[in-house]
Amino acid sequence: MTGYNALAEVYEWLISDAKLAPAEFAASFDDVLNLLPSNAHVLDCSCGTGQLAVGLAGRGMQVVATDASETMVRRTAELSEEFGASVRAVRANWEELPDHFQDNTFDMVFCVGNSLHHAVGARGRVAALESMSRLLRPGGRLVLTSRTWELVRARGSRLDISGRLVRRNGRDAIVVYRWEIAPHWEEEHHIEIAIAQVDTTGLVHVRSELLSCWPYRYEELEVELHRVGLQTEPSTFDLEAENYMVVASKV
Repeated sequence: MTGYNALAEVYEWLISDAKLAPAEFAASFDDVLNLLPSNAHVLDCSCGTGQLAVGLAGRGMQVVATDASETMVRRTAELSEEFGASVRAVRANWEELPDHFQDNTFDMVFCVGNSLHHAVGARGRVAALESMSRLLRPGGRLVLTSRTWELVRARGSRLDISGRLVRRNGRDAIVVYRWEIAPHWEEEHHIEIAIAQVDTTGLVHVRSELLSCWPYRYEELEVELHRVGLQTEPSTFDLEAENYMVVASKV
């Protein structure tokens, strides 16, 4: 799995305005959070800079946040301290999760932010899903969000430049995505993400990273979820929508 070594320090420019505040990020999952018992044990296993994990902790949940990037984990710990939230932050990729936590530990596992496509191919994706499934208690739920890769591939290789400046911490930036779409689904694809910050003097500072990804069809994801013992509940998948959410319960 590829990391976000360069982008971790400026990752807030990739988070939408609506989800930048931890409480608002958590509120976007109200429908599934209402299924949890009080004082639930929750794992955010692609935590990024910690907005969701901190938002969940603010609701009284016992939260663990993990990420493959050491810098993301550090930033999550810093955000937790800023908000006075009790979040345990651990550096671990998906396949390492069972080394850190016992099976049947969590009531809910989150894998959000379009992260699963960084798992290397179908084999890596199934290994990641299997690790997450192992950590769920019977009846627990995996909450996963994904790009609609059918739509991404249909658009082909391209350059997407944000049509507006994004302001974070008093600084403005433009976000650029460069997509390298391979000829076949099973091949390695690439996304280069660049954040061009404009300082107070008008100078532009660019930080970018080339990320590897392995896309998948929704129907493949459903099969793989079932393969690791998860039963798909109604999802928001729509071929015309940019993203979707899947909730799957452990049988």
